[in-house]
Amino acid sequence: MATEPVTAGHRDEQPEETGLLGRPRWFTTLFGTDVWERFSFYGMSAILVLYASEPVSAGGLGLTPDDAALLFGSYMAAVFLASVPGGWIGDRLLGPYRAVLHGGVVIGLGHLTLAVPSEAFFYPGLLLVALGTGLLKPNMANLLSAFYAPEDRSGRDAGFAVFYMSVQVSALVAPLVVGTVGEAVDWHLGFGLAAAGMALGLVQYVRGARHFGATGRAPARAADPAQRAAVLRWSGAATGLVAVGYGVDAALGTFTIGHVMALVGLLCVVAPAAAFWRLIRNPLLTAADRSRVRTYIWLFLVSAVFWGLFLQGGSVFALFAKDSTDRDVLGFTVPASWFQSAVPLFVLLVAPLFARAWQRAGERLDTAVKFAVGMGCTGAAYLVLAAAAVLVARTGEPVSPLWLVVSFLLLACGEVSFGPVGMSATTAIAPATFVSQMVALFWLAGALGGGLGGNALKVSGEQAPGAGYFLSVGAVALLIGGALVLARHPLTRKLGV
Repeated sequence: MATEPVTAGHRDEQPEETGLLGRPRWFTTLFGTDVWERFSFYGMSAILVLYASEPVSAGGLGLTPDDAALLFGSYMAAVFLASVPGGWIGDRLLGPYRAVLHGGVVIGLGHLTLAVPSEAFFYPGLLLVALGTGLLKPNMANLLSAFYAPEDRSGRDAGFAVFYMSVQVSALVAPLVVGTVGEAVDWHLGFGLAAAGMALGLVQYVRGARHFGATGRAPARAADPAQRAAVLRWSGAATGLVAVGYGVDAALGTFTIGHVMALVGLLCVVAPAAAFWRLIRNPLLTAADRSRVRTYIWLFLVSAVFWGLFLQGGSVFALFAKDSTDRDVLGFTVPASWFQSAVPLFVLLVAPLFARAWQRAGERLDTAVKFAVGMGCTGAAYLVLAAAAVLVARTGEPVSPLWLVVSFLLLACGEVSFGPVGMSATTAIAPATFVSQMVALFWLAGALGGGLGGNALKVSGEQAPGAGYFLSVGAVALLIGGALVLARHPLTRKLGV
C-alpha cells in the first residue's frame, strides 16, 4: 500500500501518480535507479577477483590469488570509506538529489574506464567506481527517507523494506549476466555491461526526477562559506600530500599499486579511531552517552571482523569456486562468478524466517546473542570449505559445488542475522542528535573489515585458500561468537539495548 509522502517543505501539492507495486512514481524512479546501480556494482564485483587472478596470457591482470584478494578487500574498504565524505557532501553541499546524480555519473565513468583493455586504465577506473559509490549510496537512502514525514515510521520502514529488494534482485541477476559475458567472452566487455547498467539507471533517474518536486534539491543543513573553505583547504592539503608522495615514489621507480592499498588500509584504521575520539570528546554527550559509545567500540570491532569474513565471499570463496570446485554440469562449465548469486538468493529465502524468529523471541534474545548467531553461521561457512579443501588436497580433484552452495547458505544466514541487527543497534545506541555520526561509524566498520579481510590470505602465508586458512578463520569466528554469548549480560546492561 502506498504511503503518503511529505508535502510540507518537501514536495509540491499535486495528485500522486502510482507505479510499481502501487507505490508513488518517485518511489518507482528511486527503486529502478538503485536496481541498475546495484546491477553495475555486483556485476563488476563478481568478476573482479577472477579477472585480477587470470593470467595475462588469458586477458587478466596476472595477480597471485592472495594479491587479488587484497585488491578486492581494498576496493571494498575504499567504497565504505568514501561513503563518509559522500554523506557529508550530500548533507552539506549538494543535497541528496544532485549527490546521487553526480555519484552515478562518476560510477558510470569508472565502469567505462574499466572497459578499456589496458592495465593503465584499470586502477583509475576502480577508484572512480569506489568514489562514485561512496557518494551515491548514503544519499540514495537520504533521498528516499526525505519523502516520508518524520512521524511516519511505519511507512518509512515499509518503504525501505521494499527498497531493500532492489539490492537482492540485482545481486542475484548481475553475476549471471556480467559473469557469463566476462568469463566466456571478454572481461572488459563484462565491465562494459556494468557501465551500461549504470547508464540505464541514470536515464531512469533523470527522466523520473520530475516526480520529486522540491524534495532533495537542496542540502538539509548547508555548510556556511567558512565551513566550505575549511573543508576545501584540508581536502586540498591532504590530496596534495598524497599526490606529492606518490609522485616522488613514481619518480624513484619504486611505485606499486600495493602502496595505494597500504594507504587505504591505513585510512581504515585511522578514520574510525579519529571518529570515535572526536565523538567521545564532544561536550554535548552526557556521561551515560560516553559510556555507551565506549562500550559500542566492542560491537564495532566485532562488526569489522564479521564484514572482513563476509566480504571474502567475493574474493576467497570466488577463488575456491574457480580453482577447486567441479563446475561441469552435463558438459556445460558453470562460470565461477555465478556462485556469487547464491548469497542474495538465500537471503531472500531465509530473511523471513529470521524475522519471524526474532519477533517470537522478543526481548529474550539481545543484540549480543544475535551477533553471536551471525558470527557462528559465518564461521560454519568457513569450516564447510575447510572440509572441502581437505578433500581437494587428498584426492587432487575438485569437489562438488554443493560444498560451496552450503557455505554460501551459511554466509547468507550470517548476513541476515548480523547486518540489520547491527544497523538497528547502532541507531538505538546513538546519543541524541548524533545518529548520523554513529551510522557513519557502522560504515567504517565495513571499511576496516574490508581491509582486514583483504589482507587475511596474504598474512596467512598461503597464496591460495586451503584447508588451513579456512579452518583458522572459521575458528576465530566461532571463538568471537562464543565470547559474545558469555559477555551478553554486561554488554546489554552497558549499551541499554
